[in-house]
Amino acid sequence: MSAKDPDPAPELLSGAAAPCPGYPPALGESRLLTEAELQASLDCALSGWDGASDLWLFGYGSLIWNPGLPTVENVRSRVHGYHRGLYLWSRVNRGTPEQPGLVLALDRGGSCAGVAFRLAAEGVMPHLEALWRREMAMGSYRPAWLPCVLAGGRRVSALAFVMRRDVATYTGKLNDATVRTVLGCASGRYGTTLDYVRRTVEALRESGMPDRALEQLLARCA
Repeated sequence: MSAKDPDPAPELLSGAAAPCPGYPPALGESRLLTEAELQASLDCALSGWDGASDLWLFGYGSLIWNPGLPTVENVRSRVHGYHRGLYLWSRVNRGTPEQPGLVLALDRGGSCAGVAFRLAAEGVMPHLEALWRREMAMGSYRPAWLPCVLAGGRRVSALAFVMRRDVATYTGKLNDATVRTVLGCASGRYGTTLDYVRRTVEALRESGMPDRALEQLLARCA
């Protein structure tokens, strides 16, 4: 380095990533739903269920490779009217309040390929309660019954977790610089955002329904 060259920035010397405008986001205080609130949400979602018929659950992210509950049947499927994307800030599972991570959510528009899981009605409630504690802990999703087309043409109504746009943790459309920063630093209770995205990409490809947009995002930003 010549005498005229500027000193390298401290973050480059240390190997740390350069600051990214807008990250971390200002999300405000977080609050976990109480057991009573979780139960009320589950009861509301199941209000139209007869209690005797098997249930269908649509998985589009980590549920594909880690459903965490017993299933009778797993079938490739597609829902229309929603698409998959990194639209939810994660302050516990894949990040922290100081460095939020990202997880996938269904947002309006397009369509989404995933796996439909058939759950036996008998004995399903404890498993659904555990699923609710996993997916609905902060109330960022809206449980919804979506028309789902199974491989082979069968049509079922499947329970899915749809992004709520009225919560502070909804990201909207993020630029690559922000995603790259998150993939490089965010880690939470269940591991890093990067591992979460990679495992989902691999699971979708292994299931014969690769998500080209997610793969390209990972290639650009990882």
